[in-house]
Amino acid sequence: MNIAYAETVSFSDLNKSSAISDWFASQLSNFTPFNVALVLLAGLVIGIVISLVYKKTYRGVLYSPSFSLTLIMLTLITAPVTMAIGSNVALSMGMVGALSIVRFRTAVKEPLDTAYMFWAITMGILLGAGQYLISLVVVVGISLIMLALSYVHFRNPNSYLLVMHYDEAAQGEIDNVLRKQVRFYRMRSKTVTRAGAEMTYEVRMDQRGDLVGRMLAIEGVFDATLVAMQTETGA
Repeated sequence: MNIAYAETVSFSDLNKSSAISDWFASQLSNFTPFNVALVLLAGLVIGIVISLVYKKTYRGVLYSPSFSLTLIMLTLITAPVTMAIGSNVALSMGMVGALSIVRFRTAVKEPLDTAYMFWAITMGILLGAGQYLISLVVVVGISLIMLALSYVHFRNPNSYLLVMHYDEAAQGEIDNVLRKQVRFYRMRSKTVTRAGAEMTYEVRMDQRGDLVGRMLAIEGVFDATLVAMQTETGA
């Protein structure tokens, strides 16, 4: 009786050990720890390259180091996810469902930031699919293109907002100075009170001159402020 029980226990342990071995074999058949480490290392390097290119070509007002770190994390996260999905339809559908319920509350201020996010995600997909040569060519090519474009001076409208407080009697002289000094001007708002008038103009100048000084030289102008308008490209 004891011998039969011992044989049963031994056979059960053998089945458990075989099942564990089969599970590890199935896991390692898709990818090995070396492949995972290689993908993560390549993702880290490429993510840093994308982050540095973003920092070098940034034209906005306030550079965000956290967004650069986000670009690195997007590359690192997307690569192993692509490895895990592979050709498994069930996993791919589950991933699509998971992403569909994720809502990003942070607004992207610059349209170009969205392109960098897609770039990081694309590189993660290529690395996860094992396309290392394509990944290298893409990251080098896009980096060179973006660095080259950063040195190209696109047409800058040189748009400003001119805010003035003045007496109504000085309106004609103000218009004369604007016609002579600026290439284009347009009234954005006007407020008239008993103490005077407040006018906001959108002006475009080829060269930044002393427009404020010329306005203050007009009799009846109390103060004038020139504010640079932020364009979409951050120029």
